[in-house]
Amino acid sequence: MLGTSDLAVAAAAASVPGIKLNDGNVIPQIGLGLLRIENDDVAPVVKSALAAGYRHIDGAAGYNNEGGVGRALAETGFNKGRKRNHLWVTTKLRDSEQGYDTALAAFDRQLGLLQLEYVDMYMIHWPTPFNWRSGATWKAFTKLRDEGRVKTLGVCNFLPEHLTRLYEETGEWPAVNQIELHPTWQQREVVAFCKEHGIAVEAYSPMARGADLKAGNGTIARIAEAHEVSPAQVILRWHIENGTIIIPKSVHSERQRQNLDLFGFALTLDEHAAIDALDGPERAGHDPHTFSYA
Repeated sequence: MLGTSDLAVAAAAASVPGIKLNDGNVIPQIGLGLLRIENDDVAPVVKSALAAGYRHIDGAAGYNNEGGVGRALAETGFNKGRKRNHLWVTTKLRDSEQGYDTALAAFDRQLGLLQLEYVDMYMIHWPTPFNWRSGATWKAFTKLRDEGRVKTLGVCNFLPEHLTRLYEETGEWPAVNQIELHPTWQQREVVAFCKEHGIAVEAYSPMARGADLKAGNGTIARIAEAHEVSPAQVILRWHIENGTIIIPKSVHSERQRQNLDLFGFALTLDEHAAIDALDGPERAGHDPHTFSYA
């Protein structure tokens, strides 16, 4: 018999919608981001998220903490069996390891660190158009998928021109494009292109690393007060209503729980439009034309 806390966790996990991807797989709409958490510190963060009901973990080789993530998954039993079947794990290839042979070798190392038999999604981290190797990398990714060691293939930070080039070289659109996306940087052209081609949009920095909590001269705060929720919950609810996959990061268990608790309220049309109107001209992160990660 499940205890009260177990029931609460099950309810939290069940409340998160699934987004069906163009390859038929279903990804939980809310996940936990792991950027800028040290390897020695990440295991308790992952454990607390799993205990709160998260069933989607978003990592990367470039975060340098896959070993700690793997320890957390093994110690909680989420690395195999029934629990593993109900968890979505994403990781990303280092940009320095793009290419066919190098990607295959990198994946073997990453899978070992994560202590998993497969990952749910493997992603190209940045397009690096100044040193384009995404076509060859994608061929390695499809081999991993054919072998059953990866279920879904995705990319991060790809603009329409990069998505088009990848499609022209491989004949395939990725299932997911993970991009910087928040109220003051909405990337509407990229989002529209992805929707047109059946690519799910996933938002990292969904609150601009906290900067958007105070956006619009108190707009977010006023909406939060009206619903008796936090400003963070307002922004995340806006993403949910847009159909965007989100991976908010928090190392605090209470905030992790709040970031899952987005389904007891809804924005009015006017409130949603007010957040739409916060769109601005400057990103908080890096430019995909020039940046390379790890």
